[in-house]
Amino acid sequence: MMISINSDNPQSRLINLAADILRDGGVIVYPTDTIYGIGCNVFNKKAIERIYIIKQKDRREPLSFICPDLKNVSKFAQVSNSDYKIMKKFFPGPYTFVLRGTRLVPKLMLTKRKTVGIRIPENKICYELLQAFGNPVVSTSVTMGNDEILNDPYEIEERMGKILDLVIDGGILLDYEASSVINLTTDPPTILRRGKGDVSYFEYY
Repeated sequence: MMISINSDNPQSRLINLAADILRDGGVIVYPTDTIYGIGCNVFNKKAIERIYIIKQKDRREPLSFICPDLKNVSKFAQVSNSDYKIMKKFFPGPYTFVLRGTRLVPKLMLTKRKTVGIRIPENKICYELLQAFGNPVVSTSVTMGNDEILNDPYEIEERMGKILDLVIDGGILLDYEASSVINLTTDPPTILRRGKGDVSYFEYY
């Protein structure tokens, strides 16, 4: 199923429909400020397992998740004063920050070092969906086996719709690129992946 949601003024009825699908253990595709993401309830193990199968991803490679705001992040990650200042500077935006997880984070979402990747996308559909849903949502890129990025929701529906519960059409993403990944558990922070978003701040931190 695919629904079109206005990226500037998301329709609450459609946002609530997507939130209900997440509550029911569904796996959905949604737009972000980088690329389209595949997501589910971060607390639903069966749905997370489905995403690993869909992505053909090794279980040892943990998935990131998105939160609506910094207050929400502090529930799921250990945030120092310096971490908070950095995230306040760059969130919302095209960054994934690696932090030490709290006990609220399911083990399936943690690395061996008990860290987790967290995003706050600058995207109104994401924000409204997270507000309506009430929990973080898993975030992994919509790519095919050859790492081909799919930026057109109609193509995503055509090629993957049968194995998904919902595709949110937020428009074709023209300026698409994976997020930059910054590890905040090191001193100084380290750049793990250069993607969308200026990372020069961390080069001279």
